[in-house]
Amino acid sequence: MSHNVTYLNPEGLAPAQGLYSQAGRVDGGRTHFIAGQLSVGGDGEIAGVGDFAAQFEQVFDNLGAVLDKLGMGFDDIVKFNTYLLDADMIDLFMAERAKRFPALFRTDVYPPNTLLVVNRLVDARFMIEVEAVAVSGS
Repeated sequence: MSHNVTYLNPEGLAPAQGLYSQAGRVDGGRTHFIAGQLSVGGDGEIAGVGDFAAQFEQVFDNLGAVLDKLGMGFDDIVKFNTYLLDADMIDLFMAERAKRFPALFRTDVYPPNTLLVVNRLVDARFMIEVEAVAVSGS
């Protein structure tokens, strides 16, 4: 976890309904608002059409690439917003997070996440989009 980010799960609240924290606090640093990442590969083509797991992987690969170019990593994320195309994908989303997050983050305490089910993303072939807020140390 970044030295300037603290995740909070205050006592007395209902437990989080997934792999996320109830709140996050940032002490100093620069805030970066990262646009929603889609499952588009380096060749510009949509990756994993019809395959949620493949799209999830590409989305988080893209998010990792943006973080890397900003000189940051997943531990610098303070908030996610996740958009799914269908409520039936929620269990798939939770399973993919459980598989992938331990390798992306240094601890098992994860940033807050808002999960929204939408009618459509920018292209009907996309099943998931994830945007993030990250804070760098300087």
